[in-house]
Amino acid sequence: MYNSYGMNPYQYQYQNPYYVNLPVYNYTRQPNYWAGDAILGNFQSPNGRNKINIKDYGSKPFVVNINEATKQNNTYRTVLWTGNHLQVTLMSLKVGEDIGIEIHPDVDQFLRIEQGQGIVQMGMTKDNLNFVRKVYDDSAIMIPAGTWHNVTNTGNIPLKLYSIYAPPHHPFGTVHMTKADALTAEREWG
Repeated sequence: MYNSYGMNPYQYQYQNPYYVNLPVYNYTRQPNYWAGDAILGNFQSPNGRNKINIKDYGSKPFVVNINEATKQNNTYRTVLWTGNHLQVTLMSLKVGEDIGIEIHPDVDQFLRIEQGQGIVQMGMTKDNLNFVRKVYDDSAIMIPAGTWHNVTNTGNIPLKLYSIYAPPHHPFGTVHMTKADALTAEREWG
């Protein structure tokens, strides 16, 4: 839909060279449709309307408001979707907490910050993380396979982010309530 301001939507096009037909967006709230059994859960949006059951939906087709799901997640790590070639996890880092220096030799990773602020460090060796950037809401971080990296929450609220691994990195259904749980599970899993 475009602004027409009259019968002819192009009536001002030649009078003002800077005029363009800008899209008009319909900002009315649309009904919320959630996939399958994602109706009730332990998580609730700030307005109390959108309850999202955060769990691993496997390789079934799935649609979710990733912003809401990420902000509602209060676990250190919860897998939201695991496919054959891709995995989505939700993370929440406490104030001052970090992911921990890690490397994925055969896995590319994408991180997106939905809430909070922090720093990301990357490098080719564990002792030389020479790529350092501040990150905050809406920051996207691309981590190539074989790159050492860490993300640290430097803000005063939990850092909420989601991660996309290609190929999947964690076992189906992974939930780590705390960083200590994650470290224990990773030692056991290898």
